[in-house]
Amino acid sequence: VLFLAYFAMQVIYARRKYKISPPETTGHPEFERTFRAQANCSEYFPIFISLLWVAGIFFHQGVTAACGLLYLYTRLKYFQGYAVTAQGRLGPLYASAWLLWVLVGLALAGLLAHFLWP
Repeated sequence: VLFLAYFAMQVIYARRKYKISPPETTGHPEFERTFRAQANCSEYFPIFISLLWVAGIFFHQGVTAACGLLYLYTRLKYFQGYAVTAQGRLGPLYASAWLLWVLVGLALAGLLAHFLWP
């Protein structure tokens, strides 16, 4: 939640800096990149939380927590990179997508182990 609040505050600061009033979402390119980075991170947050929860319950809390922290770090780097240039988002984007797939795998492994092998 702190990450989402941080991202939202960055959009507010960019709105003030470039004098872009809500509900406008276009204007200075730096504002647009900051706004898109915040929206993209918010869109993936429910998926991340759901996978984190299921993997943590059914697979292993420690492994899941480590993946979760790495995911949050890559999303922070994604946000910071995207705010500077559109290309700056690519490395962290691929890393965060990879971590989401790892969490999918952990969640599936945990669910299968729990429900198929008592």
